[in-house]
Amino acid sequence: MIEVQRADPYRPREIELPPPLAEPVLDVRIDHSTAIGYEVKKGDYIQIIDVAGRQCSDFLAFDARALQEGRELGLDASTTRHIVGQAYAQPGLHGKFYNQDMDPLVSIVRDTVGRHDAFTPACNAKYYEDFGYPGHVNCTDNFNGQLKRYSVAARKSWPALNLFYNTMFDEHNMLVFDEPWSRPGDYVMMQAQQDLVCASSACPDDIDPSNGWVPTDIHLRVYPSERKFSMAITHRTNPDSVPKLTRETAFHERTSALTKQFTEYRNFWLPTHYDGYGPKAEYWACREKAAVMDLSTLRKFEVIGPDAEALLQYCMTRNIRKLSEGQVVYTAICNDTGGMIDDATVFRCSDTNFRVIPGEDYTGEWMRQVATERGLDRVWIKDSTDQLHNIAVQGPASRDILRDLIWTPPHQPDFDSVTWFRFTIGRIGDHQGTPVIVSRTGYSGELGYELFCHPSHANAVWDAVWEAGEPHGLTPLGLDALDMLRIESGLVFAGYDFNDQIDPFEAGIGFTVPLKTKEDDFSGRDSLLKRKENPQRRMVGLELAGNEPAGHGDTVHVGRFQVGVVTSATRSPVLRKNIALCRMMVEHAEVGAEVEIGKLDGQQKRIPATVVATPFYDPEKLKPRS
Repeated sequence: MIEVQRADPYRPREIELPPPLAEPVLDVRIDHSTAIGYEVKKGDYIQIIDVAGRQCSDFLAFDARALQEGRELGLDASTTRHIVGQAYAQPGLHGKFYNQDMDPLVSIVRDTVGRHDAFTPACNAKYYEDFGYPGHVNCTDNFNGQLKRYSVAARKSWPALNLFYNTMFDEHNMLVFDEPWSRPGDYVMMQAQQDLVCASSACPDDIDPSNGWVPTDIHLRVYPSERKFSMAITHRTNPDSVPKLTRETAFHERTSALTKQFTEYRNFWLPTHYDGYGPKAEYWACREKAAVMDLSTLRKFEVIGPDAEALLQYCMTRNIRKLSEGQVVYTAICNDTGGMIDDATVFRCSDTNFRVIPGEDYTGEWMRQVATERGLDRVWIKDSTDQLHNIAVQGPASRDILRDLIWTPPHQPDFDSVTWFRFTIGRIGDHQGTPVIVSRTGYSGELGYELFCHPSHANAVWDAVWEAGEPHGLTPLGLDALDMLRIESGLVFAGYDFNDQIDPFEAGIGFTVPLKTKEDDFSGRDSLLKRKENPQRRMVGLELAGNEPAGHGDTVHVGRFQVGVVTSATRSPVLRKNIALCRMMVEHAEVGAEVEIGKLDGQQKRIPATVVATPFYDPEKLKPRS
């Protein structure tokens, strides 16, 4: 092996290894350039930790019983991709790795990195020889040495799961790689689905970026099956933030009894759709009767103190000073260039108390930063996401379902007095019932309400709503149906319809920027004035010809040249058409303009489309106002 000086200023320093998550049955360091073989019982958990960061660890697993019978049935990436429909298994519904007989060997329980490789083999002698490094230590030879005692035949190349190895396919379908994403202490945890024989390595590759040029150690821990671990991936709000594991909402006990179809959404597990219903049935229930959905992933921040109004007046594009107690307003949140950081609803609870409900954790951090920069030292931004979880009851029957369920004290508006974008504070049933906050808001384009409660009361709130809704045909609703509803209603979605490069006018929510009536300075005001005076693009609707849908990111053309991009798209059940939201050059944004959506490379296939007004459904928003 080539000698490489290990004092690397670009390399993250090795952290002190955190203590085990439970009492391990195996706890061993795998020195760089070596591998180990080991046995794992069905149900046990395998945790592979990148000690110093940016270090690949190849992993093999075999069905132990099959090995005793003389058959080598190992982890097979091709079979796994065929079954899970992804490049590799990740925590969630499609989280298992399979062998050649399509039997699961391991399920991925936790992954704090999210970028691995299941296409290339473990490094081998020929790889190094072809680069001019004969005799270089390699994972394949290390595996052969460790697996010999398990009667596994030696190979010249092992098709492994290459944990932390950063590979991808570029725009030319070329397989390329770069330094791993992993940081010190990042890990992958798997649970054995059979009795297994496993092998793990600390890859010795020091001639390319696959290990950040300097191989380091991997740590292996195996925990007994009696210790249960939650399924999770991680997110960082900022590059320096401590990673947060995906968690369940307070309503998970109830929703998980109705479906196993969950996906990770902004650090929570939320249902995509419900078993026995499906997205179409859930959609029609919301349009015609009523549906209940878990929206607890929305972030909540209490902005409190004498300077609270002044802070929000600067941070929000809407005129917060005009907000009355008990009123809610939808707003954009922009940076100094006019790009959207987030969107949010703001609740005014009193003269000095506000509740901001955005989509991202970063919004709270940014508000604190702005308060410091502007010398607003009498305002406190408190994260209450874990103290307030919420469900939405949406649809024409939502008022009838909740009317007899919600009790309000005399000093609060009664339920029937809660008009569009207003809220009240009450209880379930009577004055001794479960406390809730009820707002007439939603993300469906229908008449609807949101109910906020403490997580400890979530089951009681869900049960009460479910029981009251049964006579009205109440149906649970997941993210798939919600996407259809919100696109039809022209409601924008972060990361799709806007980001910090897109201003509210380009995102189709210019109504949130009252430049004529809000004279106060606010974040991005000067840039937004210039952008409004010189618009380049605006959000439009598209109706597609035929039955083939568009997809997020599809290019939109007039002739050879691109004039727009699809931001969100769906098949509209009520319109019986494929529709899309599109950010279009203003020269081609007039209703009736004919364009084409580019598929494949944008030139080899086109779908005719026509620019139409948005929202597609209920353009005057009569239903939510009703």
